[in-house]
Amino acid sequence: MPDPVAPPVVRLDPADLLARLRAETGVELELIGPLPGGQVGAALVRRPDGREAVLTHWGDGSDEAWARIERAGGLLAIARDAGIPAPRYELVARLDDRIAVVQERLPGEPPSRVDLALVENLVTIAGRGAGLLRERPDVPASELYLLRSGPGFCLHETLAQYDDRTRRLLELVRRIGAASPHRMAGDDLVHLDFHPGNVLVDRTGAVTGVVDWDGVGRGDHRFALVTLRFALAVPGVDAQDRSARSAAARWLDNRIDDLLDDRFDVATLRAYWAHMGLRLVDWAIRHHGPDDVDRWLTVAASRLA
Repeated sequence: MPDPVAPPVVRLDPADLLARLRAETGVELELIGPLPGGQVGAALVRRPDGREAVLTHWGDGSDEAWARIERAGGLLAIARDAGIPAPRYELVARLDDRIAVVQERLPGEPPSRVDLALVENLVTIAGRGAGLLRERPDVPASELYLLRSGPGFCLHETLAQYDDRTRRLLELVRRIGAASPHRMAGDDLVHLDFHPGNVLVDRTGAVTGVVDWDGVGRGDHRFALVTLRFALAVPGVDAQDRSARSAAARWLDNRIDDLLDDRFDVATLRAYWAHMGLRLVDWAIRHHGPDDVDRWLTVAASRLA
């Protein structure tokens, strides 16, 4: 198996980032420890006043990345006003090669189980993004990257190199891309990585937070349901969890089909599905292993074959 043509995304080194943040801003933050989950990493820190916060990092420190993070803070305020439990950005600092973000620590913990009640709640939350960006023409529509590689994700080169199965998927993705708009239509506010790993719940299972808004953008809120559906293919922690995930996945498949209309038609759903297949197969090749590659190829084929 050849090495991937692009390296894995660098994970957060919280101690190093805190030292650099201190040198840049003079703000003293105490490292409590890494937070579980996530692909790039986040850390729990304590502010000088004793409040806990979450430390993450963004992009490459470029002007484009800085513009995105500035815009994201405002979009999260719009999300909160619509009843979406999104965090506030409390400190943003531009370093040489990345952007450090200290954001509000929302209450709750990642869900220990994923069941139908949680998925129904998440579908409702995603729907609250509908129409929120009608008055924000400055926010660009989100690209699907079906014809070219994305900025650090959705890399076509990775699939082209890996094996015959991934090359076939890439060929299909590009065919779909040639027949589809390259950006999402719509004026909805969309969390582009909407899955249970980016959710917090309280002891009753109620959603208290949706985090990791690096990919917030303009488009169709139903795209978030496709992202969520792919996430439900991740194996549960035990037989009960696996059964609950399967039931939730069947319900969500039906819900997605029920939402098809003139704007969210079969061709559009197919383009969204192609994007997620491309994104997750590429990510699995570079960050995980053959079992994950197999899983995402199977899920991609379920609506693309």
